[in-house]
Formats: sequence, structure tokens, C-alpha cells
Amino acid sequence: MAGGPLEGLKVVEFEGLGPGPFACMMLCNHGAEVTRIRRPGSGARVSRTDLIVGQNRNNVELDLKDPAAIAKCIEIIAASDALIEGFRPGVMERLGLGPGDLAAHNPRLVYGRMTGWGQSGPLANTAGHDINYIAISGALGAIGSAERPYPPLNLVADFGGGALYLAFGVLAAVMRARETGVGAVVDCAMVDGVASLMSMMWGMRSAGMWGDTRRANLLDGGCPFYDTYSCADGQWVAVGALEPQFYAILLEKLQLTELADVAQYDEKMWPRIREAIAGGFARHTRAEICALFEGSDGCVSPILTMGEALDHPHMKARGIFGEGSMPVPAPAPRFAPLKPATGKTGAKES
Repeated sequence: MAGGPLEGLKVVEFEGLGPGPFACMMLCNHGAEVTRIRRPGSGARVSRTDLIVGQNRNNVELDLKDPAAIAKCIEIIAASDALIEGFRPGVMERLGLGPGDLAAHNPRLVYGRMTGWGQSGPLANTAGHDINYIAISGALGAIGSAERPYPPLNLVADFGGGALYLAFGVLAAVMRARETGVGAVVDCAMVDGVASLMSMMWGMRSAGMWGDTRRANLLDGGCPFYDTYSCADGQWVAVGALEPQFYAILLEKLQLTELADVAQYDEKMWPRIREAIAGGFARHTRAEICALFEGSDGCVSPILTMGEALDHPHMKARGIFGEGSMPVPAPAPRFAPLKPATGKTGAKES
């Protein structure tokens, strides 16, 4: 995006899958110039996911088995701020493109390394995917029904604990390098990121407020006013009425007068509360529920398919998916110039 807050940042991306390209997409979306090094012929095999995640790159095809291609890579990297690669540990070193190889050519280089297990540890050189990384990090064991864990798409490790942490780490190191003239190696492991994402749950666990049993905690579906419910037409809604004032609206809208004197956070009463809330939703279609809670603070939302999300009024009002030939999520977050407030600010005039 020309004129974005990262305009002037130059990044070299070595072609890969998943979190590395996603992190580079984020950087591109906010103004960075990303040059992607691709294998010869790979440009003719553009995947469907690459139509969005791989957008806005300068693509350069190089055979990294050719010494002349390695020299060209070094030339490009020497004029860049950061590099992002997602190979197993040791691959870039064997190509002569490891951090130590490049330091002499660009001492301010930020070298972003994206892996699942990290650059060290017993699993560092083994294969894995999102589901494996969230499995040993404790996240997957906390997600699902009481009977079994459910994989939550590949959002938690690949993109949450991977791409977002990589983009943050690279930008943090670039800021430091611009002050000191010294680059850095960013070891971004998805297992690290997932554990970090779980920080609040680890804090709650340490305080005795979270247990290891699924659907027995406040935010994992164990709480009846933070869960999903089926409506009369088989469609589903999500409920997040944690605060007493929002919970009161939930009960009012569903006309659950029988719960008026039942303590919201008395866990012994949760089965009774759940049964009543489920019955309230079962008396209405999803469309009726949406109309009932429209504009209220009852914290009830329809659970939409991807296709339905395109037409939701809030998503359309913010232009989240654009108006092109295919749905493309808008860059996030959004930026606007900081401007002085107009009119009275509330401060006393001297």
C-alpha cells in the first residue's frame, strides 16, 4: 500500500508456505516493499491461497543451486532492511545465505526465521504443522468438547503464534537496527507464539481459575453465558454475556424470568442456567434472535458461514471484504493521521 506507515521498508522473502508469506502480506499491506525469491517456474503455479496472501510482491525467480543466483540474492539482501525465511534450521546456512554469511554484506540486516519448533530444541529438525505446534503448547488440549479436542483451523499457530509474532519481531528489530546500526536474528517459533497467546489462561490457571478439563472453564464453553446455541431453524448463535449488566439483557430478551434470582457465577447453577438459555434460543429462529437483540448489549451474534459474513451489515459498512471480483480481506489494523480535536476539549481555559 503506497503511503502506508511502512513505506521505505525493504524486505526480502524466500518463497514458502503459511506464516512467512502471511507476515509479508501484512508488511506489504502497510507499505513495505517486499521482494520474493522464487524457484524458477514457480510463478506459473500460483495457488489459490497465493492470490490473496501472495499479493503485492516483487517476484524474482532464482535457482539457489547456482552460485550466480546466490550472488544475486546477496546483492538484493545487501540493499534491504530485513529478510524472512521459513526453512528448517540449517538450510539457509548450507546455501551460503545464513545470518553469519550475510552480516558482512549488511550489518544492519534483520534476519527473520519462521519455524514451528524454533532454531533449537529436540524437535527443531522434525516436520510439523499447526495442529502439532498447538498440541504440545497446551492450546489444543483446551479447545473442543469434553470428549475430544477440536483443531481450530490453522489460525492459532500458523497465523496467530507465527505470522503475527514474526511481523512484530521483525519490525521491533528494524527499529533497533536503525538506532544502533546492528541487525538481529529473530527466532520466531510457533510453539513460542502459541504459549505466549495463552498467557491469560496460564495466569488464570496459576490463580486457580482455570483447570485442565475442557468445557469446564469460563471461556472454553464450560460457562453457559459464554457458549454457542442452536436456534429453532438449526442455525447457531454465539453468546458472550459475561458481565452482569449484559447477562441481565440476555435474560430479559429471552424472557427467562425463572433465572432472575439465580446467581450468575454460581457454578453449581450453571447446568440449570444452560438449560434455560438453550430453551430460550430454541423458541426462535436465528433471524428472530438477530432482530430481538439488534442494537442491544446482550452480546449475542449470529454464527455465520464465510459466505454469509460477506453480507453482514457491519462487515459491509467497514468495507472489510472490498468490492472486487473476489473477497479480499482489508488490511488490518487501520491507520489515520493524528489530528487535534476540534471544538471544546473539556480543559479549563486560563
